[in-house]
Amino acid sequence: MNRLYHFPLSPFSRKVRLTLAEKKIEVELVEERYWEQSQEFLRRNPAGKVPILRMDGRFLPDSLAICEYLEETVPDPALLPGKAEARHEVRRLVAWFDGKFNDEVTSKLLGERVFRKLMSTGYPDSTRVKEGAKAIKFHLDYMAWLLEQRRWLAGDVMTLADFAAASHLSCLDYISDVDWDRSEAVRDWYAKIKSRPAFRSLLADQVSGFPPSRQYADLDF
Repeated sequence: MNRLYHFPLSPFSRKVRLTLAEKKIEVELVEERYWEQSQEFLRRNPAGKVPILRMDGRFLPDSLAICEYLEETVPDPALLPGKAEARHEVRRLVAWFDGKFNDEVTSKLLGERVFRKLMSTGYPDSTRVKEGAKAIKFHLDYMAWLLEQRRWLAGDVMTLADFAAASHLSCLDYISDVDWDRSEAVRDWYAKIKSRPAFRSLLADQVSGFPPSRQYADLDF
C-alpha cells in the first residue's frame, strides 16, 4: 500500500492528497507531527518537512516533486497541460501559491492561529495576523482577475494550479479566514473544486483542539 506522511492542515500535503485522489491512487494517510523532528521522520526526509510519499518502494519528499512524479507515472487524468507555454503558467501559479501566498497569508494566519498552539511556541503575533488578513484581500482579487478571463486559474481546464490554490484556501477556510463574499468568481471556483470527489477526504479532516468552521464541509457555503 502506498503511504503518505502528512499533516491535515498542511497545504502542501493537501495538494498531494488532491492529486492522488484525482488520479484515483489509493494511499494510506499517516499523520505526522513534523515539527517534533523525530529521528525516524528525518530518516525519511532530512529536510524535516511533509508531505512524504512512500511509493514504488521509495520515500518521495517535496510536494511539487511528488506531484510531478505522479503526473509522469500516472498521466491520466492530466493535471499539467501538453503545451510548454501552458505548463509554464501552471508551474508559475503553483509557485505563486506555495511561495508568495504561503509567505504572505498562510504562514501568518494559519501559522499564528493554529501552529503556534500546536508547536507550543507562544501566543499569536497580532501584527502578523493583521498582515495576513490584509494580504489575502490582494490575493483573492488577483484570483478574481484571473478567473474573469479563464474558466480555471491557469486556463480552460483544471490543473495543478487549482489544487495548489485550493489547498491553501481550504486550510484557511477551516479556521474561517476567507471572505468568500469578496469575489463571486472566486467563490464559484472554490465551490466547483470543493464539490469534486477528490476533495471529500479533506472535508472530513479534524485537528484536535481546532474544530472546523461552520461552512468548511458545506458544499453550499
